[in-house]
Amino acid sequence: MKLFKMITGTLLASLIASGAAAQQQDKALNLDELLKQLEQGQIAQGRDNQRREKEFAAKVAEQDAMLRETTAERNQALQTSESLERQFQENEFKLADLNEALTTRLGSLKELFGVLQQVAGDTKGKFQNSVISAQIPGRAAFLDELAQSMGSSSKLASIEEIERVWFEIQREMTESGKVTRFTTDVVEAGGNKVSKEVVRVGAFNLVADGKYLDMNPATGTVAELVRQPADRYGESAAQLQASNGELVEFGLDPTGGSILGLLVQAPDLQERVDQGGIVGYIILAVGAIGLLLALERLISLTLTKSKVDRQLKQKEVRADNPLGRVLKVREQYPHADTETLELKLTEAILGEVPKLGRNLTIIKIISVVAPLMGLLGTVTGMINTFQAITLFGTGDPKLMAGGISTALVTTVLGLVVAIPMTLLYAMLNTRSKNIVYVLQEQASGVIAERAERG
Repeated sequence: MKLFKMITGTLLASLIASGAAAQQQDKALNLDELLKQLEQGQIAQGRDNQRREKEFAAKVAEQDAMLRETTAERNQALQTSESLERQFQENEFKLADLNEALTTRLGSLKELFGVLQQVAGDTKGKFQNSVISAQIPGRAAFLDELAQSMGSSSKLASIEEIERVWFEIQREMTESGKVTRFTTDVVEAGGNKVSKEVVRVGAFNLVADGKYLDMNPATGTVAELVRQPADRYGESAAQLQASNGELVEFGLDPTGGSILGLLVQAPDLQERVDQGGIVGYIILAVGAIGLLLALERLISLTLTKSKVDRQLKQKEVRADNPLGRVLKVREQYPHADTETLELKLTEAILGEVPKLGRNLTIIKIISVVAPLMGLLGTVTGMINTFQAITLFGTGDPKLMAGGISTALVTTVLGLVVAIPMTLLYAMLNTRSKNIVYVLQEQASGVIAERAERG
């Protein structure tokens, strides 16, 4: 490399000298001066060449010395590498012998420590998910440290550590059978952290202020469930917290929160209705109209029946009831013949029938239309389901849940409206006909009485 630099420097000096000579030639006034300048340039260039040859010879000697020095360093490094490699192999053999000796000396203790490490790891996971850790924090950290130290190195557990593992497991078993109270920070549903008295029911549930709590295994914080289970479970939780030792009915979750989580995720009645969509709301609106009409008819027919019954027991004819209005025909036509009176009574009865059967046809129509509307919602929901399958496939059932929910909920709503409407129509129609039968019976009696008189 240095030799290349020397040659490059010589070439550059020659070019510079040639350039200087060219500049002097430009300044030459005649041929004699030009010849003289060329002679002087050749003499100067010769001296420079000699100087450069001496420098080059000196540099070659220096490069040879550097090469010998570098070769010596390489040989020394190779010797050091071979020495270290031999030492590494010797250490490998020594380490294998020491491990074998350690295994031989440990004997059955190695299996014991292996089981201890496994138990520590399994128990750590159980403690992290146990609600008892809300009252007794920090237990999982010791077990995690013990399991990692025994797994990453040949460190053996001490007698104190083994006894503490046994103690923590025994304490978990003991506390799982107790109902205790303690004070801790609780994150409310609104996000505020408040110190509250918490009741722990074994290793199953945490309650405070009549509400169920949940412990986050990752952070160890206790928080209220955003959605609480049904009111009867909340009432039992409040009774448990207010109890002074007496027995209280309480719904606990033996799965450690899995069943409770599914229970609070179940939709309530309002959410079920919302799943029915627009068709579901229309079915409910039609059902409400039918129910109002049925209530009006039930009250009206009940009052009319009571008035007719009172009229049957009285000799005085009153016009505030259908039977009284029919019987008044007899007084209006005292001298009419039997056939004429019969026609007049039939006319009066026919005039009362529409009043008694008012709105019953609408109730019957609602009882028939409601399940058809439910079927319409079912078809609509299935169309949405197939559209989701076409776009996204069947990999994610949640994408199809909306359409299936609409289909099922609308069917249920249609049946919920149709069944009571059918029963109400049958009952009201029967009451209406019974009143008409009474009118016809009394009219037949009036005609028979007139016929007997002749």
